[in-house]
Amino acid sequence: MLPPIFRLTFWLSLAALTSAAFTPARAEDGYRLWLRYDRITDEPLRARYATALQQIVLSTPTGVDSPTLAMAREELAIGLRGLLGPEVKITVSNRSTVELPSWAELKSWYDKYRNPPEFYTLRHEPSDRVVISSVSDIGVLYGVFALLRHVQLGLPLAQLDTTSAPKIQRRLLDHWDNLDRFVERGYAGQSLWEWFYLPEIRSPRYRDYARALASVGLNGVVLNNVNANALILTPVYLRKVAALAEEFRPYGVRVYLTARFSAPLEIGGLKTADPLDPAVAAWWKAKVDEIYTFIPDFGGFLVKANSEGQPGPQEYKRTHADGANMMADALAPHGGVVMWRAFVYGADVKEDRVKQAYSEFMPLDGKFRDNVVLQVKNGPLDFMPREPFSPLFGGMKKTVMAPELQITQEYLGQSTQLAYLAPMWKEVLEADTFASRLVDLDNARQGVLIASSPTATVAHVADGTLHQLPLSMIVGVANTGSDRNWTGHPLAQANWYAFGRLAWDHTLTSEQIADEWVRLTYGSDPKVVATIKKILLGSRETVVNYSMPLGLHHIMAEGNHYGPGPWPIANTTRPDWSPPYYHQADALGLGANRTATGSNALEQYAPQLATLWGNADTVPENLLLWFHHIAWDHQMKSGRIFWDELALRYQQGVNEVRVIQREWDSLKGLIDNERFTEVKQRLVRQESDARDWRDACLLYFQTFSHRPLPAGVEQPAHDLDYYKTSVIRFAPGHPGAK
Repeated sequence: MLPPIFRLTFWLSLAALTSAAFTPARAEDGYRLWLRYDRITDEPLRARYATALQQIVLSTPTGVDSPTLAMAREELAIGLRGLLGPEVKITVSNRSTVELPSWAELKSWYDKYRNPPEFYTLRHEPSDRVVISSVSDIGVLYGVFALLRHVQLGLPLAQLDTTSAPKIQRRLLDHWDNLDRFVERGYAGQSLWEWFYLPEIRSPRYRDYARALASVGLNGVVLNNVNANALILTPVYLRKVAALAEEFRPYGVRVYLTARFSAPLEIGGLKTADPLDPAVAAWWKAKVDEIYTFIPDFGGFLVKANSEGQPGPQEYKRTHADGANMMADALAPHGGVVMWRAFVYGADVKEDRVKQAYSEFMPLDGKFRDNVVLQVKNGPLDFMPREPFSPLFGGMKKTVMAPELQITQEYLGQSTQLAYLAPMWKEVLEADTFASRLVDLDNARQGVLIASSPTATVAHVADGTLHQLPLSMIVGVANTGSDRNWTGHPLAQANWYAFGRLAWDHTLTSEQIADEWVRLTYGSDPKVVATIKKILLGSRETVVNYSMPLGLHHIMAEGNHYGPGPWPIANTTRPDWSPPYYHQADALGLGANRTATGSNALEQYAPQLATLWGNADTVPENLLLWFHHIAWDHQMKSGRIFWDELALRYQQGVNEVRVIQREWDSLKGLIDNERFTEVKQRLVRQESDARDWRDACLLYFQTFSHRPLPAGVEQPAHDLDYYKTSVIRFAPGHPGAK
């Protein structure tokens, strides 16, 4: 067997040999992701790089080799050999001193939360030597990936000199993976974690996965489902978790676990899980101490409590802060954190569901421990194709909050349909909350907000700069699985890549990230790059148009969340699990009234936003039906009445899929046949799905509007009963379909 240091190279070497010796019939199965390291075909460019990169120095303060630096050297050797051909001399040294970036929190970050500073510096010296420097080994590894990305992209050497640091400290993937390897809302096969075989038998994919995370700067992974099984905290499973942590550690990736709040009852033999019971607190402290004996760099717990049937502190008449703080106290001595999910809505459904998380958590602002992170979905509902940002980001000032983004496409076509999500995430991250910074509270009435911040976006909440909080985090619900290409849809890899790049630097644009990913993954042919970038950048809006345009939301099929289902759900136990609760269609119009005359969800936002969004004439049309009940004959900005605009948006989505199909077809022969065919087949399915969405939704809403379809909208293929009685069975990722 190859030594551990060479395990990561096996598939790379095999792929390179196969590609060189045979036709590329299966050379591009997608496994290599964006780390392809194929020889640069532009010979003058390759020669310039080969001349300039004759020696690489990896510089840390100690200059002592380590498993992480060994991985960095191996990555460089493989990458530059593949890209340039000649061997490059790689050495480890302490000859270069490195200055910290100008943000003082790096030292306190390391001291308090056990995270090493992760910045790196690249310098190209006149002696044809490149120095990659950092104060940590993992920073050097990130610098190695940055250098290789620079060469892969063919960027000028003059742009090589740079210093880069992550804007957010903890950058995690959440895996909704069960111990039986079923992945809830997963659309790329089974879980990567082969629990039955661990800890002795370890798939090479574990290191390949960690390597992919490190290449885009991600440094943590929650291994198990938010709907947790307490068995993950037992010694037999902790040994398995420790094996994964060992595989991930050289890449700077720490493991986290979802903890079931009722674990003291289920595996601890206690008769209560009351967080204020001393015996319960003692049990969690002992359990955390045990975990750290298995995994010394364990990151902490993710908790879903009192949500969708999950147990929590409210069963004991305690608050979310009571529950989170009890667990945080157990983790604090080890530098661990608690991520407490804010996806909470009450059982009695008295309040508009989109208001409930804010109502639940705002009174608790400032009551959480410093190592508690409130994990908040990007919108107030549930990862819809478009939502306004969660009002919690603008409301809570003293609590660390982590945006929770969904990389897996639960409501955006899953692994069948194309939706590049960077534009969606940028919408959220760049949204102005109009929050103000708490300053000089010693000289002001407690709680008064003074001096508006010039940087009050969701991104500045996430990176901790808005309220100067000591901890920062961002989380993405993973779209990876056992499929050979990792993500099911070949182009869905772009979302994994984009999340990592934005987690490192949220100022990057969707266009920049798309350009990088296409060049790294499909090569630099100008037509290929321009075409795939264009397809990617418009793809999310296309899905919105044919599924939930103009602010519509939560009108998908029951359970599997795949196709259309705007009609009432029979026998549901809750009105807010039925689409009419959200679209409120009637003879007058369509849309949820969340103004002061309705549920008044607008009151949870800053006055500037409440004023803008509270007027149907000034709210952005892409949020119109989120906040307003709009008359069927309401005049739209286009000059059309609302019904016609709605119908034409649905048709526009279908038309756009057809355009994407033609654009993709133009790439035949310019990219490998396997990935070309995989995407082409999915686009055929996507057009069919888009037509189903259009026809089902318009037929249903037509029963309220009683208006004909406008010119330009195709007639439905079937009647409404056909769509209402169509059943999607055994959909991937649907817990009820197992």
